[in-house]
Amino acid sequence: MTRTAGFNSLDIGAMHASTLLMTCMLMFIGGGSAGTAGGIKVTTFAVLAVAIIAEVRGEPNSTVLGRRLAPHSLRQALTVVLLGVGLVMAATLALLSMTSLPLDGVLFEVVSAFATVGLSTGITADFPDAGQLILAVLMFIGRLGPGHPGLGTGPA
Repeated sequence: MTRTAGFNSLDIGAMHASTLLMTCMLMFIGGGSAGTAGGIKVTTFAVLAVAIIAEVRGEPNSTVLGRRLAPHSLRQALTVVLLGVGLVMAATLALLSMTSLPLDGVLFEVVSAFATVGLSTGITADFPDAGQLILAVLMFIGRLGPGHPGLGTGPA
């Protein structure tokens, strides 16, 4: 389950790198905005998808069902995604510099922590204390949400 359940019926650590990457993408996107699932949220992803489609088509406005998306909604969605990507990349680089663990496993642990999913490849215990602290901070930020007003991107 790539949402906030922490339940798995398959051995995550035995999965192929491509499966781990696909699972990372699903975890990063997360669940609906009204739920408790982590990640950037499906609605944020949808807003950016609509903006990309409008840009590819050369349309001046991003519209959904005949209604134009407000520019501040697009900026906020872009900010949430870029903050999320930045946090995941920074944490992944930090953990890779502390250990000799493989990229796919470290990235999976980081995205799982950020998206508050609860899945693991089984390498969390191999991180030094500082690495486990990084994961704990990611869990807190992921639970709070990168779009939270306290983090500077939500409505005041």
